[in-house]
Parts: sequence; structure tokens; C-alpha cells
Amino acid sequence: MGKTTLCLDIGSGTQDVLLYSPAREIENCPKFVIPSPALQIGHRIDALRLQGRNIWLYDRNMGGGVTRFIRSHLKAGLKVAASRSAAYTMADDITRVKDMGIELTETCPVGFKAVRLTDFDESWWRTFLEVAELPWPDRIAACAQDHGFHPGESNRRGRFSLWKTFLNEGEGRPESLIYTKPPEMMTRLHDVQQDILGGVVADTGAAAVLSALYVEEIEALSNTTGITLVNIGNSHLIAFLLFQGRIHGVYEQHTGCVTSEKLWEDLHQFKQGTLPFEQVFEDRGHGCLTCDLPKKANGFGPTFVLGPRRGMLKGYDVSFPAPGGDMMLAGCFGLIKGMELATKMKK
Repeated sequence: MGKTTLCLDIGSGTQDVLLYSPAREIENCPKFVIPSPALQIGHRIDALRLQGRNIWLYDRNMGGGVTRFIRSHLKAGLKVAASRSAAYTMADDITRVKDMGIELTETCPVGFKAVRLTDFDESWWRTFLEVAELPWPDRIAACAQDHGFHPGESNRRGRFSLWKTFLNEGEGRPESLIYTKPPEMMTRLHDVQQDILGGVVADTGAAAVLSALYVEEIEALSNTTGITLVNIGNSHLIAFLLFQGRIHGVYEQHTGCVTSEKLWEDLHQFKQGTLPFEQVFEDRGHGCLTCDLPKKANGFGPTFVLGPRRGMLKGYDVSFPAPGGDMMLAGCFGLIKGMELATKMKK
């Protein structure tokens, strides 16, 4: 019957959830869009701020969406302490955390309220599924945004060095974006993987783009001509050039740094292999990188756009797929598709 998989797309505002079973029609698999861990924990910190309580943060490096609640706590004149592992949630550079006025300690100071930081709370999920009368899954998979820890260099350049390795050494296989073991510098994904009991993990943007291949017609088209896959998130956007099971180019930008017209022009140059890395970087994006583009890819013309800000390209020559019938769960369907492709490669 196949394994039941709890798929989690962990964002800053919501976590989008699919309890996937290959024995069920996808329309009948349970789906949820619920507040993100960062928002849930943030609200707990807010309640403690209103009570005038000092707090001690401990456990994991999680999504930075919780940081604004921590800053509000400090601004209110209350004390914040943190274990070193939890402190990485605020910044990769521990000096910056100390400069915020946060005390580093591995034990909870007297009179402080302990607040656990984690992107996946197993006990919470066991209670949630039990109340919903749903079974505990055979495995868990998760995606979350992770810029990576790149000491001594810009996070934007450091993150793009991962894409360079992926294209030049990893052969650009889409399934390689679903990690059984994430790269060492992706510290948040390492912590997420430990919490989900060793399941596969991926970066949110990569998983969302992969979800387009969950649509059989799009995957089939990619085997006959090159296609462009774009995910426009609330803060980040990413695009891939795909042909015959290989990614030939990556473009990554911050959504707020481009207009619709600028994005369309960048994508046009990207498809031609003429968009320089430095141009995107100077526009405050992460960069752009393409391999030698095969002529048989025919310019990667067909363009498929996903993500909550996909409306930026409304009116342009693009298509807006809804993988599994629910665009909001794109990251979850990307995880499923990535695991499926990886299984096929092993065979």
C-alpha cells in the first residue's frame, strides 16, 4: 500500500500540511493550513510579555519569524536569555545575539520562564492527529527556508555557492534537492531533520518549484522541450530551467526587489543564459547561474508560475498550475514528487 507521509511546508506565517497516502486519491488525503511554529511560539512569548515575565529560549535553531516577538520582549524592558543552539534562531553570528541584549546560558535562570524553540514539536503533532482521529504517519518530510550559515562571506553569495555545487557537481537532478542529509551549512534543516525523526528535508523554494512536476502534463512536456519553473513567494522568488530531468539554471531574487516588468525581463535573459550573476546580486538578489544550455531545450519557453505572489506575472505568457488541486500545498507536493523521483533513480 505504500508509506503514509506527513508532509510539512514550514513558513513564517503558516505551515501547510498534507497527510499523504498513496492508497488514497489525492483529493481525499487530509490537508491543513495552520499557524506556523514561529507564530505559535511568538504568541506564547507575547503572552509572557504581557505578564511581565523574563524568558529563557532553548532547544533548536528555528525559523526567524519568531525574532520579532523576541525583539518586542526586549523593547518592553524584559530580560531574554537563550541556550546557544536556540540563539542561532536570531543570528548565525552569536556576537549579534549578545549585542541584542540576550544572555547566553545553557540553564534557565532563576525566575525566568522557559520557552522551547522548535520547528516540529512531536508531542503537539501526536495530540493534533489524535484529536483529528488520524493515524501517526510512517514517515515525516519537511521543507523550510534556510539561507545556510556562511561565516566570512555574504549569506547571499554563500547560498549561491550551494547552487553552483548542485549544478556542476550534483548533475542538477531535481530529486537531489530533497535531502536525506542536508549540506552542512544548512543548520536549520539539520535541526528540522532531527526533530522529524530523520525524515527527508528540503528548502521551501526548491520544494515549491518541484511541485510543478507533480502535474503529469508538465513533467511530460519537460522531457520534450525545456521549461521554466518559477515560485514567487512572499519574500523570495526562485526559478529553474528544466529539461529532460535536469536543472540547467537557477535564478534567485527577493520578491520585493523587482517589479513585474523587471522580473519578466530577468527571466527572458535567464532563459537565454545571458543574465549575469553580478547583475542580480547588485539588484539585491542572490544571483543567477546557468550551465551550457542545450539547443534541444528550445529556449525554455513554456513558463509555469507558482507561489502566493504568482499574480506578479498575470497577463504575461505564463501558466499557473495547481499541483494536486491546491497551490497552497505546493511545497508538500514537491516533497512527494522529489521522493518519488529519488526512488525511481535508485531502481
